[in-house]
Formats: sequence, structure tokens, C-alpha cells
Amino acid sequence: MRRVIVDSAIYRDGRRTDGPADLSDALDQARTAGDAFLWVGLHEPTEAEFDHVTSEFALHPLAVEDALKAHQRPKLEVYDDSLFAVLKPIVYEPESDRVSSGELMLFVGDSFVVTVRHGEGAPLAEVRRRLEADPELLKHGPTAVLYAVSDAIVDHYLDVAGELQVDLEELEADVFAPTGGNPGNTAERIYTAKRQVLEFRRASGPPAGPLARLTAGSVPFVHERAQPFFRDVNDHLLRSNEQVEGLDRLLSDVLSAHLAQMGVRQNDDMRKISAWAAMAAVPTMVAGIYGMNFDHMPELRWVGSYPVVIALMSGIVFMLYRLFKRRGWM
Repeated sequence: MRRVIVDSAIYRDGRRTDGPADLSDALDQARTAGDAFLWVGLHEPTEAEFDHVTSEFALHPLAVEDALKAHQRPKLEVYDDSLFAVLKPIVYEPESDRVSSGELMLFVGDSFVVTVRHGEGAPLAEVRRRLEADPELLKHGPTAVLYAVSDAIVDHYLDVAGELQVDLEELEADVFAPTGGNPGNTAERIYTAKRQVLEFRRASGPPAGPLARLTAGSVPFVHERAQPFFRDVNDHLLRSNEQVEGLDRLLSDVLSAHLAQMGVRQNDDMRKISAWAAMAAVPTMVAGIYGMNFDHMPELRWVGSYPVVIALMSGIVFMLYRLFKRRGWM
């Protein structure tokens, strides 16, 4: 049977403690303790599976609808009883050089955090392990979870940007290689790279607004001393977005260079074709004149006319060949 609740635990004084399996009892225990909070992690729940969580934590129906449907833009919304955040983690697939994105929703309340994961790109298990290994940070309660998740996702943005940079450098080297590679395949690779950068920008661009709000402070359910932590995440996000913008501009330049190369190659081909056509036109013209079967034509009965005409045609063709060769048309 599929596990909807991936993990659930109460954290008190920065350390994981055993708690009741029932979510209502666990939440009551966390609130009674005062310095504790409950963290529940879910993976792609259905509406029926999420109903119990919704009622126990009094989550806002609009936020619940967004969490269930997924396909949301990264955002930060404040409701009466909780804070709702949406982030889009991304994954780089080295086998196919592709970028794919998932979705991660966080409900942050006074004594609880509920995370809802869609896709495979959210590093929640690793984040939970890192937080549990750092009790001082975990003491900050639900805010620590929001910070750690945001930090892990944004740091991974930088890693993926580095992978895309390597791919783009290889693509750029192929475009400017002397052989030029396969023009059709190169154009397809550039277009594919453009799509990957676009997928990246859809994930990394929108969080700038929510992180700016968290950096400024005065956000409900977020610790008042958390601004420096979110400021650090925001700095990393800005650096990531700058890298993505640079990749996009470089891809546009590579595409322009590739199209220019294609135009130059086509012009070279047309010159070569024109040169060969011009050389073929001379013997064709002479042969066509003497093949018209008129009764009265000069040199028809001269014994040396054939070798002279052949020599004349060969000479003209040779001169044209030298001329085109000198001009680089052949």
C-alpha cells in the first residue's frame, strides 16, 4: 500500500522525540509543550487522504486546493492559522541532459509544519537528516524547516546551473568546431538546451518575491530573528538567476552564430554550384550552336574544326576554373 505520510515526528528543544501516531494527539502534545512542533511529511496525497490532515491542522481550503492540484507557481501566502509556501525543486538528469521540476508545498503554523511533495525532486529526507543533526538550528521551530527546505532547493539550483554551464560549453565547442558537426542535430540541441533553461527559469524566477518578503521580516509564523538566514538564501537565489540569465543570453548568441554559419555555408554552396554551372554553360552553348542542323554554318567542312572547337571549349573552361578558384568559389 502506498505511504502518504512519509514521516511524522515531534521536535522539542531541537531534538526528535517519540510522539503519538494520531495526528490530533501529536499536535496537542506539541502545543502543550510550548517549545515543540510537529513536522508531517506527505507525498502526493489524494483529496480523501488529505482531508484528515486538513481538519486536524485547520488548513485554509484555498491553500489545500493548491497543494492537491499542484502545478502552482512558487509563492508565499499568509492565512489566519498558517503560512503557505510553494517551491519548485529541480532535478538534472545527466543521462539525457534534461531538467525536470517537482513541487513542494509547506504549511507553517504556530506548532506544526506540513510538507506536501509532488514529484521526485524535493530533498526532504536529506533536509530532515541535516536538521536533526543540528539541534541549535532546529530549536527555532517551524521557521527552521522553512529555511532549511528553501536553502536546500536554492543551493541545488546552483548545482544544476553548473551542470547546464558544462553542457552549454560543450555545445558551443561543437558549433564552432572546424567541421561544424551535423547542422540539423546542432539546431535541435540548441533548441533543447533553450527548453531546459526555460524550465529552470520557471522554477527559480518566481521565488525571488517570497524570499524578499521573508528577508524583510514581519511575516506571521516566521521567527523574527530569521531574516539573516533567509537573506543568505535570497543571495544564493539571485546568483542562481544571474547564472540562468547568462546561460540564456549565451544560448541566444550560440544560436545566432549557428544560423550565421549556416548562411555562410549555404552561400559557399551556391557559389560552388554557380561556378560549376558557368563552366558547364560554355561547352553546352557551343555544342548547342553546332547541333542546330543548319545547311550553311562556318567551319562545318573544315578538317581541323573539331579539335579547334574542343580546345577552345577546354581553354575557356580552364580559365573560368582558375578565376573561380582564385576567388575562393571552388
